Formats: sequence, structure tokens, C-alpha cells
Amino acid sequence: MVIHTYYNLGACMQCPIKARCTTAEKERRVRRWEHEAVLESMQRRLDACPGKMRQRRSTVEHVFGTLKSWMGATHFLTKTRPRVQTEMSLHVMAYNLRRIISLYGPKGAMNALRWAAA
Repeated sequence: MVIHTYYNLGACMQCPIKARCTTAEKERRVRRWEHEAVLESMQRRLDACPGKMRQRRSTVEHVFGTLKSWMGATHFLTKTRPRVQTEMSLHVMAYNLRRIISLYGPKGAMNALRWAAA
């Protein structure tokens, strides 16, 4: 759900620079998404350390590229959000299983899975 917050709508009537701000008769409405502060915080962190984006591209985005390649041109075969979530979860689980097998080998992966189930 998208919620917008409107800020101090009554202040425009007394504002000395209202004519430069808006052509509306009553007030200027400033809309802000409820999660806008999170986006601003993330942008500040990225601005402070620009190398993090390069690191992200080399680690996280590779996974999504692989999943997209596996899914083919049609992407999701199902419709509606719950079904798409299930389909995506299966893709992620398959990716993780293949990754475990490539890191530990088939026997090591089986041992890791037995250990996790215990």
C-alpha cells in the first residue's frame, strides 16, 4: 500500500514566497512516500562509499542474472502474486542447492543437508 504524507497545508496562506512556489490558490501539496526516508538513507550510504555499488554488482546481481537466464524470456509461468512468489521461491531454492553442490560436491552437500535437518 502506498501512503503519502501531506505537509502543513495551511502554512502556504501565510508564506511570503508563495507566489514563487506555486500557482495554486490555496496551498502547495508536498507528497512523500511512507518509505522515502529509507531510500534517502540508502542513497547517503552509497554517496559516502561509491565502491559498494561495484561490489554489489559483482556479488548480488549475478544471482538475479542467473535466475533470469534460467527462467527464459517468459520469466514467470504463473499469474497472481502468491503463485509468482512460490515460483520465485522454487527458483531461489534450486539456485541455492546448485551453489551448495558446486561448493561442497555432491557428498558434502548431502552431509550439509543432513546436518541442517538434524
